Amino acid sequence: MQLPAQSQRLRLIVEGWRLLAHSYAVVNQFQCLELLRRPHVELRHRDMPFRAPHWRQVSGLWDPPAEAALRDIPAPGPGEIADAILRIDYPHRLNSVPGIRTCVFMTAEYRCLPVANIADARPLAQWHRESDVLLITPSQWSRRGLIHSGADPARVFVVPHGIDPGVFHPLSPEDRTILRRRLGFEGFIFLNLGSMTDNKNIRTLLKAFAAVASRHSHARLALKGNDMLYASQQRVELSRQGLTPAEIQLVQPRLAYAGQTLPFRQIGELYQAMDAYVSPYAAEGFNLPALEAAACGMPVICTAGGSTDDFTSSDFALPIAAEEQQVMIKEAQGWLLVPSLDSLIGQMNAAIERPDFAALARIAGPRAVANGFLWSQVVDRLLQVLSPAQV
Repeated sequence: MQLPAQSQRLRLIVEGWRLLAHSYAVVNQFQCLELLRRPHVELRHRDMPFRAPHWRQVSGLWDPPAEAALRDIPAPGPGEIADAILRIDYPHRLNSVPGIRTCVFMTAEYRCLPVANIADARPLAQWHRESDVLLITPSQWSRRGLIHSGADPARVFVVPHGIDPGVFHPLSPEDRTILRRRLGFEGFIFLNLGSMTDNKNIRTLLKAFAAVASRHSHARLALKGNDMLYASQQRVELSRQGLTPAEIQLVQPRLAYAGQTLPFRQIGELYQAMDAYVSPYAAEGFNLPALEAAACGMPVICTAGGSTDDFTSSDFALPIAAEEQQVMIKEAQGWLLVPSLDSLIGQMNAAIERPDFAALARIAGPRAVANGFLWSQVVDRLLQVLSPAQV
């Protein structure tokens, strides 16, 4: 595959969401900011309808110059010609545009793509037979799901997600101490960040944390949800119902929850100030928070066998043993991972009891992320797929 020559302009229309904290919108915005830095890319952005009526654009996710740059991307004019279209919204629209390289970003969290996830409810296999649309997905786990659902393997490309090293990076020990003091953080703090939906396995995490807290009284757990989009706090409350009274007594005084939308720089500070990132997920298309945490030097505890296998290694990640299990998702056969509770407890205890591992992770994690998972590197790979000159 070849990148477009710097002298050859690529006229690109992106169809997606801006100024929103949804994962698709986050990826789209970081990619657009990087595309704006490419002198050979002529970028246009068409805002697509939000998935839910209560979703609203928000200001302040970005520093003012970045937010202004995103807002100022012009919309395509009527009948404007493009070399490529990139769709990154939901439900997925899989019709190709004649004469234009048409690419659709999608994720298969449960290693399948249900018909209900497609705009006109036609199966993916039928679409891929009847159109020349290309699919972009962020992990090998997700790619396997698209192929299982009938996609042509030759037209499914893995382009991972990335991080901005200006936002997600480790602090010096001195600066980290100052940050923790400013934020009022004490003890050993585990962090989990996301929607708190069932695939995040918060119920299992709370169960494991109770066991860890019984052994390490200074352990703390911080959950950062997204109440604007997902009603995350209610999901956490439902997850707590699986605890025994004794476990509730251990968890309740050591658990902190925040559901407000925060600027990315404040999200970066959470990673920088806390002690370990923990994600016993059952199904993920990629798991961007785990990558961001690694970039900030956090030890990462995450499910083995899933999407995070693409970017984690034993010098900064503690894997949770898990078994694959078949499951029906919206009438489609998929797979999820069932993390071992004992393995999760053991790895959380190890994160506390092995300061040598934490010291290694603070060096190894950022180094691994810088070797292929910066947004600049990701967009290089994206442009290989988008370029009509690709061979």
